[in-house]
Amino acid sequence: MNRLIVLNLGQGDLVQGFPTVTAQFWDSDRTSMQFVGSLPPTPNLDTLYQRWQLLYKSFYANFRRHPNIDFEIDEDDEDIAHISHAEFQELCRDVQVQFNRWLSAGSFLSIERKLRTHLTPSEEICLVIVAPSTILTLPWCLWDFLSDYPLAEIALSPPEYARPFKIDKPGAKKKVKILSILGDSTGINVTQDQNILVEKIPESEITFLTEPTSQELNEKLWQLEWDILFFAGHSSSQARGTTGHIQINSTESLTIEQLKYGLRKAISNGLKLAIFNSCDGLGLAVNLADLHLPQVIVMREPVPDQVAQEFLKHFLAAFKEGKSLYIAVREAREKLQGLETQFPCATWLPVICQNPAEIPFTWLELCGKQNSIQLLPSRRALQKILICSLASTLLITGIRFFGLLSAVDLWAFDLLMRSRTPEPPDDRILVVTVTSEDIQVQPNEPRFGSLSDSTLNRLLIYLKKHNSGIIGLDIYRDYPSLKPELASTLKSSDLIGICKRPDAKDDPHGTLPSPDIPASRLGFSDFVQDYDGTVRRHLLFMTPDTTSRCNAPYAFSTRLAIQYLYAKYNIKTEFTRNGNLKLGKTIFPSINARTSGYQTVDASPGQVLINYRAITDPRMIAQRVTLKDIFSDKVNPQIIKNRIILIGIADPSSGDYWATPYGSGSSDKIPGVLVHAHMLSQILSTVLNNRPLLWVWSTWQEIIWIACWSILGGFIAWRFRKILIMGVVVFITVITIISMCWIILCLSGWVPLVAPLLSFVITNGAVVFILLSNKE
Repeated sequence: MNRLIVLNLGQGDLVQGFPTVTAQFWDSDRTSMQFVGSLPPTPNLDTLYQRWQLLYKSFYANFRRHPNIDFEIDEDDEDIAHISHAEFQELCRDVQVQFNRWLSAGSFLSIERKLRTHLTPSEEICLVIVAPSTILTLPWCLWDFLSDYPLAEIALSPPEYARPFKIDKPGAKKKVKILSILGDSTGINVTQDQNILVEKIPESEITFLTEPTSQELNEKLWQLEWDILFFAGHSSSQARGTTGHIQINSTESLTIEQLKYGLRKAISNGLKLAIFNSCDGLGLAVNLADLHLPQVIVMREPVPDQVAQEFLKHFLAAFKEGKSLYIAVREAREKLQGLETQFPCATWLPVICQNPAEIPFTWLELCGKQNSIQLLPSRRALQKILICSLASTLLITGIRFFGLLSAVDLWAFDLLMRSRTPEPPDDRILVVTVTSEDIQVQPNEPRFGSLSDSTLNRLLIYLKKHNSGIIGLDIYRDYPSLKPELASTLKSSDLIGICKRPDAKDDPHGTLPSPDIPASRLGFSDFVQDYDGTVRRHLLFMTPDTTSRCNAPYAFSTRLAIQYLYAKYNIKTEFTRNGNLKLGKTIFPSINARTSGYQTVDASPGQVLINYRAITDPRMIAQRVTLKDIFSDKVNPQIIKNRIILIGIADPSSGDYWATPYGSGSSDKIPGVLVHAHMLSQILSTVLNNRPLLWVWSTWQEIIWIACWSILGGFIAWRFRKILIMGVVVFITVITIISMCWIILCLSGWVPLVAPLLSFVITNGAVVFILLSNKE
């Protein structure tokens, strides 16, 4: 049971009213909130309900004599003689209207408003009415409040209650023990009650006492540890519900007082529930409340056999399924509506009498088991969760399929890339940057590019002097050298130059290579940019175009890596049957059109995802020096020895600055030579250090990943009904999804983040909406 509310009417009656009414929210054993109001006098309701009781009992007596005739009341009292079915139904409606008008009084309405403020339709609610026994006879199930809360049920309690004394006994029981008393059966069929018990709960241990003597009944109450006491037969209440009797056989009628000691012993041994499937049982419930029995189910007025047996059948089925006692009673009670054409007011009859000091129980707890069923949704709830999850997953994957989530997917990818655990710079590479100051201080001689022949020749001689490794010149020189010594240096076997392939959109002509550098030592400088200008993919190679001014088949970084790996490690270059580049044993598989966040990308051959080195500042991919540092002898020659040297422009005015996952602002972009350094480092680290390339899941794996989080969102909505608790769980789950995607990315895996988050939240919201809309 989720919420227990005790509505205490205090002292009073319908004629004088109830000056002090309190509503208490009970949390475990303590009262967490209390509201106060009052109820006005309503003598009209008192008179009207007494008339209804008189007419109903007259009808019942007439039905018992003539069970096959239509509804008719024909008694000696002229006031109730020959009342038709329609007239009685009108009286029933008058009682309901007058009853709800009384509960809508302004002095009580404040309590109802506060109840509605703190309750939701998705919560299971036990609303215990504590009042004098004469008020408990009223049909509280007619309160309009219940129609807005489908998981709520009314229970009754006299003003005095306490927790019973119980004997703690170790060991979990395996069977529910039921003592079933089949009393005097004159004019009724108690055998049908017996059959229902056997059919609905066959695994229980049921002991039947058929028309026992008072001594036999008393002995049974003392002998065993009973969980449920059941009675079918004749019973009645006197003095407006203050005293009850049960007819245990054709000659003996007992009150609860006459069974007090045996019942008290049974309660101390664990008796939790008594069911009196017999007439007019409120007096019995009041008397049992004096013994502090946790729960009692009775019929508030005389009840026909068929009504009582239908209720028992539906109640046991629902209760055994795992529904709470209160929901099972409400469901069974409301199912009696189909009998009301023959038996008016059948849904008014069943009522729970609850000891507020006791915690409600479930069938599993009666079996001595933990209520694990509470952790799992029912079949119906599970169907709703799965339907919502399926709809959410299909919606999100459909949107994602058409690339509508690519922008936010890439944004999330960049965010996670910037948050990875740091790696050290690549010590195989040295980057020499040419700044705007370096360009300005060059000797005054003719030059066509950023570096004059003299400056470039001086730099190359210095690097070779200190035993540099392969040199990559990331500077366009689409003109011949004016100095023969520079032309000779450029032709050396350890220098790689660049050219640019034509681009129909931005650069239809491309850029010619240096005529001094052999074609076998050229690489294209082209980068693949996404829609936002960010470089996230590495174009390793392209098919040579004989009509192009730049025919280099490999990217600048790829050409450097190929030459370095072959020269130093004798690693050869191959292509697989699928057209993927293979360096030694390492294969670089090309991406597909649908690669994680990319769903509509141009996946031309030769592209891989760039696994940027995880460093705080992408400019720190390798050690950097400027041209000025070298010419001023500020560079330790040891950092040049055997390293791959990349020479490039680091001047913002050059236009060779690029956005990366580390940022796209003007201050975050990095020079193209550093992008080449990241690409080169990725190839070398993958081949030599087993540093993995970024990998992704297949489409079906991604859909399963999204669906799992979607289902979890629905389950959380079902399991945690309190908004605050559910909000905390949802927040923790969102953090968990983000953390898992981050951990996987640290392991070089790019899995969907935005799609599972959206699917999770949508399913969670949909299930919450269903619960709040009373569909659960």
